[in-house]
Amino acid sequence: MIRSELFPPIEPYRTGMLRVDPVHALYWEESGDPQGVPVVFLHGGPGSGATPTHRRFFDPAYYRIVVFDQRGAGRSLPLGELTDNTTPHLIADIEALRHHLGIARWLVFGGSWGSTLAIAYGEAHPEPCLGFVLRGIFLCRPAEIDWFLYGIRTVFPEAWQAFAGFLPEGERSDLLTNYYRRLTHPDPAIHLPAARAWSTYEGSCSTLLPSPNTVAVFGEDRMALGLAKIEAHYFINEIFLPRGDLLARIDRLRQIPAIIVQGRYDMICPVITADDLAHAWPEADYTVIPDAGHSAMEPGIRSQLLAATHKMKRRALG
Repeated sequence: MIRSELFPPIEPYRTGMLRVDPVHALYWEESGDPQGVPVVFLHGGPGSGATPTHRRFFDPAYYRIVVFDQRGAGRSLPLGELTDNTTPHLIADIEALRHHLGIARWLVFGGSWGSTLAIAYGEAHPEPCLGFVLRGIFLCRPAEIDWFLYGIRTVFPEAWQAFAGFLPEGERSDLLTNYYRRLTHPDPAIHLPAARAWSTYEGSCSTLLPSPNTVAVFGEDRMALGLAKIEAHYFINEIFLPRGDLLARIDRLRQIPAIIVQGRYDMICPVITADDLAHAWPEADYTVIPDAGHSAMEPGIRSQLLAATHKMKRRALG
């Protein structure tokens, strides 16, 4: 029987800050079984940060659960920092954390931007990867960024009008450049309202049915600033990887067990991207949830992610 509810709340048994360079220090935590099979959780955004809820996708009696906040996100310092904040830096950070914790191999779990980073990390370092659980697939191709910035208005016109309407009319033909200029302005009176507008837009489009709580969480200052500023930074730089690189190198992962979970009505990361990944990676288990949007908290997606972590116990981990 598929478990439908997350595991009960738990507290970390160990936390720390990992200094990865003179600028950045990463928050990390471990929970569950210290002797269990390691799993690393890669949060979305980029820039959204992790939450206590993210520990609860994993059986704490079986997994050694590693959760951390990526550069500039969540509890990592400095918040919203863009210096040396690129995908190659994040990949190196994951490896630095693995070595710091003395982990030989681990399961890699990521949704949305976390799926992007999981694939990029795995292609750079396939040997430490026991398997992958991926949700809400995002490959940051130009068409995907254009969909986020403009295409969503075909389904969520009210949310898009608020997002685009934050900018003067003359700036709406290039939302990314003009938002990025505001988000990187040093004055909080300029960058914080822009961050709230960007992040609230994303939260408003993340669930199949309206979720005021989701929108409220996305609108909180700390969440909004990390998410919007870093997301725009990565989008405007095409995630600092060659265009098409993630699918082009997917053969490096095809012998590693993988489960892909995708909401049919995901408006943030439309299903076509997951379908492209599944065709490039036919060995992966691929499930489309017929009544779900983007959020990992959608009931169908949540259940399938829990089923995936259970399935990995016997399939990938022995």
